[in-house]
Amino acid sequence: MGRKAADLSALAVKNLNEPGLRFIGHVPGLALSISTSGSKSWILRLSVGGRRRDMGLGPYPEVSLAIAKEAAVAARQLVRTGIDPLEQKTAVNAALKQSNNPLVNFIAAAETYMSAHDKAWKNSKHASQWHSTLNTYAYPILGKIPIRDIGLEHILAVLEPIWATKTETASRLRGRLEAILNWCRVKGYRAGDNPAQWKGNLEALLPSRSKVAPIRHHPAERWQDCPTFISALRGRNDSSARLLEFVILTNSRSGEARMATKNQIDMQSKIWIIPSENTKSGKEHRVPLSDRALEIIKLQFQLNNGKFIFTNRSGNAFSDMALTQLLRRMHRKSTVHGFRSTFRDWAGETTSFPREVIEHAMAHQLKDKAEAAYARGDMFTKRIALMNSWASFLDKEEVKVTE
Repeated sequence: MGRKAADLSALAVKNLNEPGLRFIGHVPGLALSISTSGSKSWILRLSVGGRRRDMGLGPYPEVSLAIAKEAAVAARQLVRTGIDPLEQKTAVNAALKQSNNPLVNFIAAAETYMSAHDKAWKNSKHASQWHSTLNTYAYPILGKIPIRDIGLEHILAVLEPIWATKTETASRLRGRLEAILNWCRVKGYRAGDNPAQWKGNLEALLPSRSKVAPIRHHPAERWQDCPTFISALRGRNDSSARLLEFVILTNSRSGEARMATKNQIDMQSKIWIIPSENTKSGKEHRVPLSDRALEIIKLQFQLNNGKFIFTNRSGNAFSDMALTQLLRRMHRKSTVHGFRSTFRDWAGETTSFPREVIEHAMAHQLKDKAEAAYARGDMFTKRIALMNSWASFLDKEEVKVTE
């Protein structure tokens, strides 16, 4: 087993300067190697087949602490499945040098594919999910099989055991397998049909997702009850309550609000600009801010001097469970995400705002491609009126609906 040290923060890692090997916690065996010249690089100490192995994870700070941790976890997952990550790394490098080698195995091809596409993924979490699902479900079965030999029976061996019990994960994994095998065909590793393709292939052998895992809607408050809930929320004097109210007022996703930074707010124009890396769509989204939303932001600015608008007692951004725990303390069965459904019901049932305005307020892509082709703007002016009407409703004020 690798050595497990006390966890060091990103700032503490940055301040390490003494030459030598310093274990930094987080993942057993993860260490920062510092040369006498001051250069730094990541090392992961592993035990593979009873032998101690030191695996390089890249230079620091080009490879951040967060990325090093993800790489270390992925490497340890490979060891647990009987795969030597150093041998795999060698195979990947060989595959990169011999891009037309038809005997390249699945692990080498998959790792090469991910290396080639990681910049297209919108965040490190997305990349981590790819590595995690492949390490857990695909590599133990497909890992050492030459890409050219992978057939339908192999894909089914990966998917069938989890299709009914972990349907969402299995569905995403299938899509990833399909993408990797498509890439391999273009690169010349294999020929013929893609055994991971759904249409005209796996759809005949596996039940549809809707049959094994019916869509479950997020429990939501009735829109009629929202003003009463907001009143109760304002009676609580803590940042998590103000954060949840801000989420509801702006109809935003929890992560967007939790990770909102002060430089995203244009106080003069009353706009919150959510950067593309924080949105589900991967596109920048502008949110009109009502007077109450601005009031909350001003109060938060007065209460903390940190990077994030909303912080917990430790001065850090709230975790994804913080608002769920708040709802449970308030004895509510609804979810944070359910308030978006509440907003959608209120807007659709009680106002005459056009559907496309409401969809833009939800930061949704228009499903009608012809309609989307003509909708070049984000209908921001109309959304100002919509969000102000929503804030007024939550205040129990009489709402004058306009389009």
